[in-house]
Amino acid sequence: MNNLTRDIAGAVSNDPAINNESTSVESHYHSKKDRIFVRAIAGKYNLQTELERLRSQPRVRKGSELKFVDGPQTYSKHYIEPKDGITQTFHIHLEEYAPGAKSQKHGHVNEAAFYILDGKGYEIHDGIRYDWEAGDIAVVHNNCVHQHFNADKHKPARALVIKTKPMFLFMNMLFQKLIEPRPTDPTPEGRGFRPREDEN
Repeated sequence: MNNLTRDIAGAVSNDPAINNESTSVESHYHSKKDRIFVRAIAGKYNLQTELERLRSQPRVRKGSELKFVDGPQTYSKHYIEPKDGITQTFHIHLEEYAPGAKSQKHGHVNEAAFYILDGKGYEIHDGIRYDWEAGDIAVVHNNCVHQHFNADKHKPARALVIKTKPMFLFMNMLFQKLIEPRPTDPTPEGRGFRPREDEN
């Protein structure tokens, strides 16, 4: 039994609220609505309509037109995911951690790369701590129970996240589990914090 399976099995057996996903409380965006994990591609065998649709898509996504969601500790700005119709295989988003914040604790099959834009913090992967700061890359490997933390009690931290989760889902590698949801209350030092919408 690998670490993800063992941790998840332990969490599920010890916490009935987590075992019944419909009763768990999540603050992040995908708990509030249905998601498109992989878009359907349908039409004539030559896929001409799909090719024309793809070629008509924008090649630049304006960050200024997107807003952060979630909070009050971890905020997300989703640049690209399958529902946008631009790509089928990537999910790229910006994460902003309020002072002293932490993310949800979860595990999934796909890898993810976090490019740390500013701040300092750490990861807990399968019970092991890994510290990071601006300019570092934090890699979440396959089948890893992980959680992200802002170590600074006074300043936010920010990371650009790139993952091929939609491709893993497309291949029916669907194993993913929430162990601890994102906090629904701010940290004491993060009260009143708002994510920095200005790209500068």
